[in-house]
Amino acid sequence: MHSHDHGTAGGGGTRRRLIVALTITATFAIAEVVGALITGSLTLLADAGHMLSDSIGLVVAVIASVVAARPATDRSTFGYRRAEVFGALLNSLVLLGIAVLVAVEGISRLLSPEPGEVLALPMLVIAVLGLAVNAVSLGVLRGGRVESINVRGAYLEVLGDMLGSVAAIIAAIVILTTGFASADAIASLAVAAMILPRAILLLRDVMSVLNQSVPTGTSVADIRAHILESDGVVDVHDVHVWAITTGAPVFTAHVVVDASIFESGRTDELLDSLTSCLSHHFDVEHSTFQLEPATHAGHEHAAGRHA
Repeated sequence: MHSHDHGTAGGGGTRRRLIVALTITATFAIAEVVGALITGSLTLLADAGHMLSDSIGLVVAVIASVVAARPATDRSTFGYRRAEVFGALLNSLVLLGIAVLVAVEGISRLLSPEPGEVLALPMLVIAVLGLAVNAVSLGVLRGGRVESINVRGAYLEVLGDMLGSVAAIIAAIVILTTGFASADAIASLAVAAMILPRAILLLRDVMSVLNQSVPTGTSVADIRAHILESDGVVDVHDVHVWAITTGAPVFTAHVVVDASIFESGRTDELLDSLTSCLSHHFDVEHSTFQLEPATHAGHEHAAGRHA
């Protein structure tokens, strides 16, 4: 006995946000690479590399959002929404790679007896423009970061870019006012330090979905308690909660009910009640219940029963 109510993650709104952010980010990333080569700034080059990785990630995110919108089939019964998760996985790995590369180059420059000349004024101008561009992209992606793990990954990457621009601005000001050229390498290490935790957090969320863990903020005990409060419900077992992608939780359970529910033909009424409970109280998109009389519960395999 089932209740289905599928949403539309990876829809047109998500794609529009991603495409606008991609256009802005890719355009300025190229400009920032040129600026980094002209000024000799590692911080700008690090930020440019981060923005280029963002552009790649956004391309993947757009493709994933298109794939995720494909309808379910007999072989892919939940559709292709998991594609968003794989897109976010790639983004997190790219972020980790960028953080490591920037950190290695930054340390190398700090250890070098000649840190090299950095043209601080052009660096400052480019960093300020980068901050403005990232702020616009961040605003575009902000509205979709909760409903889609793909957009969230892109949002976190652009946020890292924005913080990288701030670091570049600070480094440029320090070099202009003090002549301390190593400020550029130090700022690049700060950029790497800002990228790393966001990459790890995104990777953790991706692995949680792929491992079919209970979604963050969802309590199996609370769901079970709500179900047990329903009229005619005697027990609940074999409870499973996982997510296809962010914002798309799935729930299954065996619900033991009083014989009177079957005798009076109120199974449809109970199913409607249970479905409404999960939808309104726990935002569960797809729920499946197996209603069974108390006499049937004894036939269940002990090893397959879960609280």
